[in-house]
Amino acid sequence: MNAATAVITEKSPYIVRVSLTLPQIAETLGKWAATKGGIKKAYTMVTDFGPGIDAEGGFQRAFKAAGGEIVGSVRMPIANPDFSAFVQRAKDLNPESIFVFVPGGAQPAALGKAFAERGIDPNKVKILSTGEAVDEQAVKAMGDLAIGRLSGWHYDYNHKSKLNADFVKAFNAEFKRNPDFFAAGGYDGMHLIYEALKKAGGKTDGDSLIAAAKGMKWESPRGPISIDPETRDIIQNVYIRKVEKVGGDIVNVDVDTVANVKDPTHK
Repeated sequence: MNAATAVITEKSPYIVRVSLTLPQIAETLGKWAATKGGIKKAYTMVTDFGPGIDAEGGFQRAFKAAGGEIVGSVRMPIANPDFSAFVQRAKDLNPESIFVFVPGGAQPAALGKAFAERGIDPNKVKILSTGEAVDEQAVKAMGDLAIGRLSGWHYDYNHKSKLNADFVKAFNAEFKRNPDFFAAGGYDGMHLIYEALKKAGGKTDGDSLIAAAKGMKWESPRGPISIDPETRDIIQNVYIRKVEKVGGDIVNVDVDTVANVKDPTHK
């Protein structure tokens, strides 16, 4: 419901994923940046652990395959409190764009602050990332500094659909906050468990539940999703977003949709 390292579903035949894979997001964003985003050169900055390495590899592979050039890269410690030296190193190269991956939590805002302190303007140097770096809390912490940031992601509470509007309303009534991608993963995970139990006629053994889950399709608050019957991994839309000010709020606004994306790393 949350894990995003690509290889996880290959470690057991009894794993089904309803979250995302970082190559699914990063390769889609890398290809879009080079083909539709007008970006020819990029520098990459990622946290040095499984998801970060997945994100770095995915973005670099797709960006280069689509004609882009990687001008440099850095991997940063996982519990890093201060990004100023890493951001300065990127700035010294004067890159056209910077691709970022850091885990959700406190780090996105700290990295955004370092970009601002080092004078990197998202309207001059395009800052691209997966969704964690520009989730609701990170954007609130960065304020106007977030405007202009580009990202690829699979869920945002601003996604325009009736089902998502109902989900956001119900989630706020229950928890007094907007749902995030963790909430969407949990919601879809429970949907899958419930529907697999129904489809399996109440059988609860692993083989019956996995057989029921394979190929299952449904409408999620994030949009249409399905479980790949071959890999047990999620197939979903990837939304390209830009942080903008809308009616006084600073939010992610969809600018493009890449439909039905599979994880690109499965053989």
